[in-house]
Parts: sequence; C-alpha cells; structure tokens
Amino acid sequence: MLENLEYSFTHHAVLSQGLMWTCFAIAVLVLLFLDLFVFNRKNEVPSFAHTLWICVAYIGAGLLFGVFVWYEEGVSKAMEYFTGFLVEKSLSMDNIFVMSVIFSSLGVPRIYQHRVLFWGILGAIVMRALLIGVGEVLISNFHWVLYLFSAFLIYTGTKMALDNHSEEEENNEEKIKNSKIYRVVEKYFPVTHKIDGAHFITCKNGKHYITPLLFALITIEVMDVVFALDSIPAIFLLTSDVFIVYTSNIFAILGLRALYFLLEAAVYRFKYLKHALSIVLIFIGAKIFLPFIGIELQTWHSLAVTFTLLFGSIFLSLFKEKQQAQS
Repeated sequence: MLENLEYSFTHHAVLSQGLMWTCFAIAVLVLLFLDLFVFNRKNEVPSFAHTLWICVAYIGAGLLFGVFVWYEEGVSKAMEYFTGFLVEKSLSMDNIFVMSVIFSSLGVPRIYQHRVLFWGILGAIVMRALLIGVGEVLISNFHWVLYLFSAFLIYTGTKMALDNHSEEEENNEEKIKNSKIYRVVEKYFPVTHKIDGAHFITCKNGKHYITPLLFALITIEVMDVVFALDSIPAIFLLTSDVFIVYTSNIFAILGLRALYFLLEAAVYRFKYLKHALSIVLIFIGAKIFLPFIGIELQTWHSLAVTFTLLFGSIFLSLFKEKQQAQS
C-alpha cells in the first residue's frame, strides 16, 4: 500500500515537472517567434516607445511564469524564481554596457544591432543550458563546490566594488579590437571590416569573409559565457532546483535585446548600480556561511535584500543626477 502511494506521488511529481518544462518551452518559442516575426519584422532602428512596450512585455512574461511556478510549486519555489530572475536581470546591465562597446568599436549600425542580438540570445539559451547542466552535475556529486561558488562570488563582488572603471572606459573600444578573440578570428578566418547590410558573411571575388556583424556576435557569445560565470553560481546558491535556475536565467535574458535598446544610454546614468550589484553578489556568496553563526535566512529575505539594493541604487543615482542638474 505504502509502495503504491509512494509510486503515485513520484509519478505525479514527474508529470508535474514534465508539464512545467513543456509550458516553459512553449513560452520561449512563442516569445522568440514574436521577437523575430512581429516585434522586429524589418531592419530599422526601434523607437523608444516601441522598445519600452517590448521590454514591458518580456518582463511581464517572466513575472507571469513566476506566478505559474507559484501555482504549481508553491510560494518558496516562486520566491526562488523571482530572486533568480531579479539577480540575472540586474547582472545583465553589465552585458548592456559591453554590447554597446562591442557595437561601437566594430562600427555596427543600430539598424543591424537587433539582428546580432537575436542570434546572440539564441546562442545564450543553448550555452546557459550547458553551463547549468555542468553546474548541477558538479553540485550533485561534489557538494563542497557550493563553497567554491560562494568564495568566487565574494571575490567578484569585492573586486567589482573596488575597481575604478573611469580610465578603462576610455580605452574599451581599442581593447575590443586588440583582444585575443579578435586576433584569433582574424588569424584563422578571412575577415572584412566593411559592413555588408545585415549579412554575417559576405562574398568577394569568390571568397567568403566574416563581417563585423558576425564578429560582434562571436564576441557577445564569449562575453555572455564570462558573465554567466557570475550569475549561474549566484542562482545555484539560492536554489539547487535546475528548473528554477534555468527558467529564471532564460526569462531574464530573453528581453535583453529590448532592454539594450531601452537602456543603452541610460545605463551610464546609474552610477551606483555597480556598487549595489557588488553588495548583492557578496551577500549571496556569504549567505551559505551564515548558518554557521546561527543566522537562518528565508528565500524571501534574499528577494527583499536584492530588490531593495538594486532599485534603491537606481533611484539614488537618478536623485543625485537631478540634484547635480539643479545646482
């Protein structure tokens, strides 16, 4: 009797997980279809209003999926999802800055940038799945890896807080052109520095060349992997549920293209955001050690701290900017 009851619960859990993965896959495919064939049917520079509505739609879709997780898995899992979604969305601010530098250094016109970012997001969906899969295997077999993740996040957060980027920002464009990625691609593949419409590869005199659009795509994919080394350990320290880790990651980056066009210029105004992100990373990294000193944090505590720090830094940045403008 007990065996049959246990089998019934297990079978129900498997069906529930299968349903949730199926719903997630359908939602992602629908959003990608809308992105490619509805939101951006033509090669044109998106207007601010158009981009704002797309950005709101993506964030709404991510939050709505969190409500679905709440309904299926309960409050605790939903809080884990929302926290992961918020952390990944916030860390993507650095991606926006890097994307802007990559496009400007390679001379990619805004009219073609959305095409590069669309394929970049597709690549990110695959790469995040591989990285999360590796992370899950490591944690399942070697639990102490979580402590390495924690130490890495504390180090990254501290380094982010102490780094002064003022001098680096002036030379970022030259760094892109002199980077190892650029040299490797130029060494092994024929590269042209001229834009050929929306083409990633162009043909001249019977020979195929990589255009700046494809090189920008390659660079963005590599940088996404680098940024994932921060965000994925952060979410694994919030939850060990692979479904929550992956879905919160993907819903956060799906709207990255719209967020890029919306915040490309504004992101530089949030001068306190990087400091807030560094504190969030240190907090998440240190959280695993808190039970050793008698402090137990619930999932909603992480969400509250993350939300307060990030949105507080944005409001403070805008408030300080307004004060300086008035003085």
